[in-house]
Amino acid sequence: MFNYWEKFVDLFVYSFLNLDKKEHLATALHFFIYDTVKIFILLILIIYIVTFFRSYFPIEKVRDYLSGKNRVIGHIFAAFFGMLTPFCSCSAIPLFLGFLQARIPLGVTFSYLISAPLSDAVVIALLFSLFGTKITLIYIFCALLIAIVAGLIIGSLNLEKEVLIDIKPTKCCSSFNEKILLKQRLLEAYEATKDIFKKIYLYVIVGIAIGAFIHGYIPSDTIVKYAGTDAWYTPILAVIMGVPMYSSAAGMLPLIEVLTSKGMLLGTALSFMMAVVALSLPEAMILKRVLSIKLITIFFLIVTVAILLVGYIFNYLI
Repeated sequence: MFNYWEKFVDLFVYSFLNLDKKEHLATALHFFIYDTVKIFILLILIIYIVTFFRSYFPIEKVRDYLSGKNRVIGHIFAAFFGMLTPFCSCSAIPLFLGFLQARIPLGVTFSYLISAPLSDAVVIALLFSLFGTKITLIYIFCALLIAIVAGLIIGSLNLEKEVLIDIKPTKCCSSFNEKILLKQRLLEAYEATKDIFKKIYLYVIVGIAIGAFIHGYIPSDTIVKYAGTDAWYTPILAVIMGVPMYSSAAGMLPLIEVLTSKGMLLGTALSFMMAVVALSLPEAMILKRVLSIKLITIFFLIVTVAILLVGYIFNYLI
């Protein structure tokens, strides 16, 4: 399908607009038009599908399920549930607090908090559209593994006293109606997809525009020079640069595609993106209201080490 779209963009840019393929503007404009439409189509399709299936896992039911499971299974389920929620690091915090109030183990709640921004439907859709099936599957596996292992480590450290809010028991009986009609689920998925798309489409456009500019105007040698394609320390620098920033994967991944096409190793680029998405100063500031500095520091350190490992693994394998 996208082969036909690419041919149409070729005709529009090079024939209708009569731009030379060697011109910077032609290269940048072609990249922007092609990637914007392709990513929008995949975003809408994948978010709709994931949102539809998420309707079978309401929050109340998830809480009931997690509360009754052993911790290892709870971590796995929480990580997969995070993949089904379209939240960035900051917007995942309210549900994280809800899990705490439901007296779900601390480590399990962190498995959700880590997984949600790293491997949601938007990330999956963008990765698939930009890098293909193989890299997407490896990334999803790594992101889920980070969430599960980090949650298990935090849970084993007995840090419940570092939670600064009063954990009041909540009734976990689910009021979810199992007999919701398929038509209603489809309609709710449509409304949720529309709402999510409205929130992220500007980030996608800005991210693609920046990527198009880099793709068309910045020479590959410049990127290679400063990215240090084979330097061992580049993933570390990427994470350090990523933490002070805050963005969604929708805004980051189009830029990551361009950086890798210009010579940056994929693992280094993904380390940068994961640091921006999962470890951000705004997230730390919000968490500071409910968690101690000690717990936040441990959380950041564990996830940072895991992200670096993923970066090195991708650099070695890809």
